Amino acid sequence: MNIIWGITLLGAALLYGAPATKSYECTKIFEDRKNELLVELERIDEQKQSLDALKKATEDLLRKKEALVKGKDTKVDQKLSEIKAKEVSIKKMLDENKKVLEEIKQLKSDKVSQAFLKMKPAAAGQILSQMSASDASEILMTLNSKVVGQILAKMDPKKGSEITEKMRKLPESTK
Repeated sequence: MNIIWGITLLGAALLYGAPATKSYECTKIFEDRKNELLVELERIDEQKQSLDALKKATEDLLRKKEALVKGKDTKVDQKLSEIKAKEVSIKKMLDENKKVLEEIKQLKSDKVSQAFLKMKPAAAGQILSQMSASDASEILMTLNSKVVGQILAKMDPKKGSEITEKMRKLPESTK
């Protein structure tokens, strides 16, 4: 009977002890899993905070870069306006210099023309014969046609025809 009683007791202990152990094991598994999830949640929270800090730092850096670029754009615009102002000034000076140069050329041409007008046709012909046909034709273009005819008549015919040909090819603006 002791044996039966011992077996019954052992059987009851096993029957009642097994569910308590299983319950304890399930609770332990859930607690372990809960702890793992809490650790994972903390890690995710830390990563989120790091990401937020990185995002803020990036935005601050972007704002600084934009401000720097804006400042440089302003400087570039200022330099560009200075360059345009200088360009206008240079164009104005260039135009003035062209006018002065034209006046000097005209005065020089008038002076040379006056000198040749005062010369006798034979002397003028000899001087012009010694010059290049281009230079001689430019001088003759400033004189009136009657004087040009007299000078060409006193020149060597070959040189006179060469000068006449150059005069014919000169643009109308020098005539």
